[in-house]
Amino acid sequence: MSQPTPVLPRTLAQIREHERRHPADPERALVICDVDEVVLHFLAPFEVHLGEQGFAFLSHEYKLTGNIADTAGRLLDGPAVRALIQGFFDDWAPRQEPVEGAAEALRSLSDRADIVFLTNLPGDWNREPRISNLAGHGMKYPLLTNSGPKGGAVAALAAGRRAPVIFIDDSATNILSVRNSHAMSTLVHFIADRRFFTGAGEIDGVALKTHDWRDAGAYIRNRIGA
Repeated sequence: MSQPTPVLPRTLAQIREHERRHPADPERALVICDVDEVVLHFLAPFEVHLGEQGFAFLSHEYKLTGNIADTAGRLLDGPAVRALIQGFFDDWAPRQEPVEGAAEALRSLSDRADIVFLTNLPGDWNREPRISNLAGHGMKYPLLTNSGPKGGAVAALAAGRRAPVIFIDDSATNILSVRNSHAMSTLVHFIADRRFFTGAGEIDGVALKTHDWRDAGAYIRNRIGA
């Protein structure tokens, strides 16, 4: 059986500061939401970025490493893919476009639930541009940054919460990490890009897999009794 994921010290410090500023009501639902490919488009603009650098996706399988090659068909290794991702966020973090319906769905949920963004965002300098971008699209909610699997961070955020905890993410790695670290979380697998949504496998324990915020919003409202 997989072990729970520990929370990173720098992420835990952000969570503690968040709790100081926004004391939690244990009886209020908590929605922990990823950003890229969930509320902001990532894959489509990243594909544009790849093309500008002379690279392309090989398939719509839901992975990055092992799925990006140059014009000669040579696969990029992990460090090269991470460098491309870093370059993308340095360029695009202030201008990523919102996923249709995300702002409206979160707004409707915020009457009955606390909304927190938990994002794996390369580069501390990209945090404020991301916050400003989200706010400009009507999504002004607390944002916490993490690196790697998110299970430990979700467990820390959810500690003491008796109301439902909903976790929304595009990454199977993050969903499995939360499943193993906070078994009480309701898991929503959300991938906005329909091409890659189709190429993503099923995950045991996921309550809803969708690419549509109308479905996600309705399901979560029902789950939290909103």
